[in-house]
Amino acid sequence: MILYPAIDLKDGQCVRLLRGEMSAATVFNADPADQARQWQRAGFAWIHLVDLNGAIEGKPVNGAAVESILRAIEVPAQLGGGIRDLARIEDWLAKGISRVILGTVALTKPALVKEACKRFPGRIAVGIDARGGKVATEGWVKTSETTAEDLARAFADAGVAAIIYTDIDRDGALMGVNVAATAALARATAIPVIASGGVAGLADVEALRADGRIAGVVIGRALYDGRIDAKAALKVAA
Repeated sequence: MILYPAIDLKDGQCVRLLRGEMSAATVFNADPADQARQWQRAGFAWIHLVDLNGAIEGKPVNGAAVESILRAIEVPAQLGGGIRDLARIEDWLAKGISRVILGTVALTKPALVKEACKRFPGRIAVGIDARGGKVATEGWVKTSETTAEDLARAFADAGVAAIIYTDIDRDGALMGVNVAATAALARATAIPVIASGGVAGLADVEALRADGRIAGVVIGRALYDGRIDAKAALKVAA
């Protein structure tokens, strides 16, 4: 199981939100590139990046911060937030992003996701962010009537590299990861599922690893707060 330390970008800084609320942001590092170097030194094999402003505005906003991170690290990074057309996908892949995460367009423009998978095999992930089991879009501002499982099934044969599943109600709240919902989604699709949202301690990593179906987990606030030791978590995941 792969562990993905999260770097959420708001106004050029590395922050963590509480349940997706932009007004409830805590700044953990004003230098995102420095934070990325720290996670690389800690032994993480991937970095998870989100342009929070971009997710709401529908276009990249923290591009300079992302590019500074790419210059600072050697490990691969995946990026989501405000990426909603093929040109932008191609641009980020050309700049060094290893995997692009498509969220809002997965619901609103599924054909775009499928075309991206054909053009860039193995490099497109789908972000499924759910509130009460229903998919939320546009930086979690809007909630649809589509369930997470139904959206995952829509991409069964598209060639999606991974699904990043976020339980919004738990994100940043340190309430514990929703293992049951994540495992249910993993059972509903053959696409590798990465858990996100609510990871509070090493027990969450252990529970996800023990399930056996979950390919990875994004960890945010618990790492920044020191509730999870990076070395111990990596050992459990391995």
